[in-house]
Amino acid sequence: MNVNDLIIFNFEEVRRRSIDVWKSIPQQMLNWKPDKDALTCAEMIRHLLEAEFLYHQILIGRGSKALSNLSNPFSDKEFVTVDNELTFAQPYRESFLKYIKTISISDIENIEIDRSDVGYVRTLGDMLLRIAYHESVHTGQLLDYMRTMRIDRPKIWD
Repeated sequence: MNVNDLIIFNFEEVRRRSIDVWKSIPQQMLNWKPDKDALTCAEMIRHLLEAEFLYHQILIGRGSKALSNLSNPFSDKEFVTVDNELTFAQPYRESFLKYIKTISISDIENIEIDRSDVGYVRTLGDMLLRIAYHESVHTGQLLDYMRTMRIDRPKIWD
């Protein structure tokens, strides 16, 4: 397994577990949130799918400036169901994974992604790990939401 395959495997495993969590939230509970300042379950799922698209653009453009004139396909889309969200996001997901396959080891170590607008500049490899971690953290938050709602949580630790 080469480095690219390992990175893709990590993204696929994170997403597989996220989907298990997302699909375990009853449709009638997708608008639940623990307090007025929190995201709803649906908003968090949308946030993750949209963030992957936005992060991909940042990686391609090597920094946050890539977002300045970007047309965001998620911005005016209404959340309907988890399956609908996944279907909509699938082409963007495939494009992101295809991009990862083109990255060389030298790129992973040497390309810098400038996010100084939010306080950091990191290597491409570091950013790829951050993207997967971002989804993992929010998936953990959704598991906590489910515990608070007193609904069954899927066993994602296989």
